[in-house]
Amino acid sequence: MTATASAVSERAREKFAGVLLIALSASAFGAMAIFARFAYEAGADVYGLLTVRFALAAVTLALVMRARGIRLPSWRRVLALAAMGGIGYVGQSFCFFSALNHAQASLVALLLYLYPLFVTILAAIFLKERLTTAAVIALVLCSAGAGLTVGGGEGSPLGIALGLAAAVIYSVYIIVGARVTAGVNAIATTTVICAAAALVYGTASVLRLGAGVPPQFPATAGGWLAMLGIALLSTVLAILTFFAGLQRLGAAQASMLSTLEPVVTVALAAVLLGEHISAAQAIGGGLILAGVLWLTRRASAPGKVQEH
Repeated sequence: MTATASAVSERAREKFAGVLLIALSASAFGAMAIFARFAYEAGADVYGLLTVRFALAAVTLALVMRARGIRLPSWRRVLALAAMGGIGYVGQSFCFFSALNHAQASLVALLLYLYPLFVTILAAIFLKERLTTAAVIALVLCSAGAGLTVGGGEGSPLGIALGLAAAVIYSVYIIVGARVTAGVNAIATTTVICAAAALVYGTASVLRLGAGVPPQFPATAGGWLAMLGIALLSTVLAILTFFAGLQRLGAAQASMLSTLEPVVTVALAAVLLGEHISAAQAIGGGLILAGVLWLTRRASAPGKVQEH
């Protein structure tokens, strides 16, 4: 085998490994809503669940940082990242996990996946990025898909509003993060963000305890396993495998493969929670995913430079 053929073969193996890693990451993220429903059924509430999630994730990621010799950025950057976690990620996670109490897990997951479209719109408004034809087509597809998804899914107006709010807040978080996280190791970034979110939820839980409304935790071993699944599988494993796959595939391909996430949620919700997926919801979800795929594919066309 020539050196060129060997290099091509090695690159093919790297790309295949990247695809598997991103698929694993998307599956782990997609399972989060299912874990949450099991934790809620076992007696947990939003505050108890998210305090445990972010505290365990922060400790685990800090251990990963130490094992890999990753250092924190400057304190000025740490404070900026902490603000992202304590405000943006706390708001997004609160809306997402609260929505699961008022709407189907599949519906909430599909609504959250409108965020790539919102990011494109916000980038055009605040970062002065050009709104391309691809973005306009994606807007039409995702808007039609959202209408069908909401109409075909089961959920109260509050659940739908919270799901949409989670997508909007996450979009703002990404726009801000595009500048704040520049040049910072991704694992260090995530560790600081999770630690800040854990601090906010821990403080809120203590205040609620003082007011006579303590955070609720699962009453069963199964519920605790679900919470551990959210912290270790749907947060730590999902993040680490995403970054590992990102290094092998690049941002554009990794983003396209990440559209597997809501598909996993919908499939697991149907199998494990017995949620009925209507024809309208299936078509709507398909349109949302088509819009996101169209947007990311056009954005990654040759000759276009991406900033992530």
